[in-house]
Amino acid sequence: MRPSDKIVTAFRDGEVTLRERRRTEGFTNAIHETGYQGIREGDLVVHAMDGFAGAIGVSDSDGKASPVVHTYRSAETSDARFIAYALRTMASGGYVTTLAKGIRERSTSFDAGTLADVLLPAPPLEEQRRIADFLDAETARIDTLSKAYESAKSTITERAQFLIDELIDGIGGSVPLKYFVKFREGPGIMASDFEETGTPLVRVSGLQNGEVTLKGANYLSKEKASVQWSQFRLKLGDYLISGSATMGAVSIVKDPSVVGAIPYTGLIILRPADPIVVMEYIATALRSSLFIRQIDLLKTGAAMQHFGPTHLAQVSLPIPERERQKDIASTAREIWDQSAAATAAIDRQLSLLSERRQSLIFAAVTGQLDVTTAGRSATSGGAA
Repeated sequence: MRPSDKIVTAFRDGEVTLRERRRTEGFTNAIHETGYQGIREGDLVVHAMDGFAGAIGVSDSDGKASPVVHTYRSAETSDARFIAYALRTMASGGYVTTLAKGIRERSTSFDAGTLADVLLPAPPLEEQRRIADFLDAETARIDTLSKAYESAKSTITERAQFLIDELIDGIGGSVPLKYFVKFREGPGIMASDFEETGTPLVRVSGLQNGEVTLKGANYLSKEKASVQWSQFRLKLGDYLISGSATMGAVSIVKDPSVVGAIPYTGLIILRPADPIVVMEYIATALRSSLFIRQIDLLKTGAAMQHFGPTHLAQVSLPIPERERQKDIASTAREIWDQSAAATAAIDRQLSLLSERRQSLIFAAVTGQLDVTTAGRSATSGGAA
């Protein structure tokens, strides 16, 4: 390892590259890089803990990695790219997970000793290279198309946000939200209060596509819920906003099974405080950039990334007459419905591409696909 080496990360999609080229958030950096090892371009890299999820590939960079990342040099009779494709096929099929050594779920510890006992397909070196070349080219095409779809999704979402902002900004004038909406954050409940069954405790994961669900819910004693937290019970038509998750996560209670549930701390119940208020309009305004900018300013300098009722009480938003609120809410609903339908269609295409990518790799690595013939077909097909 050299002093100038930067951190190399094995990502779950099989790319092994300098961390700074992809992203740096979400990682814990070591103060002392004890046990870090050098990685060189062309090395086969296997993440011992994330290998089961596909964090296996060939490094495109020189750098260094933590001891949990293992690096190998391929023998003269093998191609590192082919081995990486074969191991990732095993990972996607669940084989790597079966090698778990620890007692924790998915604690695979895919180390050198474990890898040494894995039986891999071993065609002649030239065939390995042909397969790896074919898969490099075909997966690159699929990845390029997937990125184009992801870009289209972003454009659709940005366009919807722009249209919503136009609706809200075009009203003009703002008044304190606290005069029109009541806020109540869910109670702080300890894990020791959780039960196997009982009154549902709604978590942030339950806010799904604008509706409150019981996905990921915990449960509380019915007796304790009725005595200690009855004032937090959800009603049909209530809106919830998350004070810690992505902005715009405003959801309505429509499902009768959610009625009577308790929202967890970090989830804020929104109810009208004035008859003029149309809550669907309020939900639209809370998705606007005008609201997001105010919340960001209120959080500036605070050692927190969430907001609560005290922050909402300082927000001002335009509150037009009731009929106009209804019109804006209806228009916003159409915008979001169209955006959701378009992104859902793209997600289906992305899922198909992912399946195609995986099946292509499996077929090529296991010899079920003649890559020479397939390569000629792909070339002629691309020219059509």
